[in-house]
Amino acid sequence: MSRRPGDGVLAWAAGVVGEHATVAEVDSLHESPHRGSGTFRLRIEDNSTVTEAVLRVPVPGWIGANMLATGARALQLADKHGLDAPRLIASDLDGGHAGQVATLETLLPGSSALPPTVSDERLEAAGAAIAKVHAIPLIPEQHLPYRPRPIAVDDFAGDRRAGRMPTTAFLQLADEQIRAFGTPSQESVFVHGDVWGGNMLWDGDVCLALIDWKTAGAGDPGVDLGELRKQMALQFGPDAPAHVLIGWQRQAGRYAVNVAYWDAVAALNTPTVLDTAELTARRDAFLQTALDHLPT
Repeated sequence: MSRRPGDGVLAWAAGVVGEHATVAEVDSLHESPHRGSGTFRLRIEDNSTVTEAVLRVPVPGWIGANMLATGARALQLADKHGLDAPRLIASDLDGGHAGQVATLETLLPGSSALPPTVSDERLEAAGAAIAKVHAIPLIPEQHLPYRPRPIAVDDFAGDRRAGRMPTTAFLQLADEQIRAFGTPSQESVFVHGDVWGGNMLWDGDVCLALIDWKTAGAGDPGVDLGELRKQMALQFGPDAPAHVLIGWQRQAGRYAVNVAYWDAVAALNTPTVLDTAELTARRDAFLQTALDHLPT
């Protein structure tokens, strides 16, 4: 499904860069067969100066204007605290200038491609990268709301409870156990909200930046830590989460708390059946390990 940004939003992006600038190239990013992309790489030329930037616009039924506002505010906060993240060039959050809601951010070097195998060093670097975000205390605010779980725009556990999605006996029992356990005492820090390998830019085993902040907010560090541990378990197997935790704790200078609870929350916030039987089995194994380690 191909979708190019409108002329109005492209003219806005060029005008942000320079009075006489023009958009010379547009490449769609993150496109799927089922929905258009809301993210585009732009090559903007202004006489002899070339600027490469990332344009973000809403996608109906997927990326709302509020998510772009969250991403823009998150990049401002990341810039303020010197985090490794894109820098916000401009935003038009009411569409008054671009003709639609839009944000423009810097294009950073590095690759977000997922490797077939992963080193312990890379897993630990991933954990350290999110620990830097969690070093920033944050109470919920207008565009950075409270996040009770990763990718908080989804609530798969709630969908199963309400009958909007099929469930399994295991997932139902796990959900009941987590709800009975109750949410532990929480910190309130800056969270990315959607950490996985595809939202990190890498140069070998060096994490250059975190990208795609549209579900960021304020919450417990476990929101990100549990999600990243789950993602690495799905992709690389049951030994990977321990190295994520090592990297997080080393960077944070302290032990993480309530790890099992947040692992379970992350695992439950997935569709009942994942893309393959192997991934579903890995999710269930990760969830069972979390349940086994919950305090009694």
